[in-house]
Amino acid sequence: MTNGLVVMTPSSIAYSGTSASINADGSVVFSACTSLSLNGVFTGDYDNYMVTWRGTTSAGTNIYARFGSGGGTPSATGYVEQRINADNTSVAAVRGAVSTYAWLHSDYATQKSGFTTYFFGPYLAQPTAWRTVAVPDYQSAYIRDIAGTHSASTSYTDLYLERMSSGTMTGLVTVFGFAQ
Repeated sequence: MTNGLVVMTPSSIAYSGTSASINADGSVVFSACTSLSLNGVFTGDYDNYMVTWRGTTSAGTNIYARFGSGGGTPSATGYVEQRINADNTSVAAVRGAVSTYAWLHSDYATQKSGFTTYFFGPYLAQPTAWRTVAVPDYQSAYIRDIAGTHSASTSYTDLYLERMSSGTMTGLVTVFGFAQ
């Protein structure tokens, strides 16, 4: 095995919305969805993963994630994050309370935006950590840097993405495993 990034093609996907499909290269394209489940992307082959997302939302909303297994209901407890927001001329740090989701991204619907998230040990039966760097389109350029943990010592196979409020999300997402 060589070191590097390996595309983790989902074993299946589930979505709520207009359309979603798995591309030949293992990425997933989706249109006007309120939720998207990437099943089977975390495996025993790799400990750590990277997710890239680019897209828009129809009403300006936050994108969040939950962990699940076997296409079942994703976990909705024990997520907490620390985030740094930089927009215009201000920088602010925010500590998130224990929540029902992992906050990944904020999108304001006027142009394309994106994020990269690193997940550390989601398949391992131990607490999972994540780190996101996002570029929302707020005021033309906005930096959001988020670090978080999920307290459950559970092995997860699925990544569930959803918008936090009204509106839908459209774009492309790819999951990579770190071969090392």
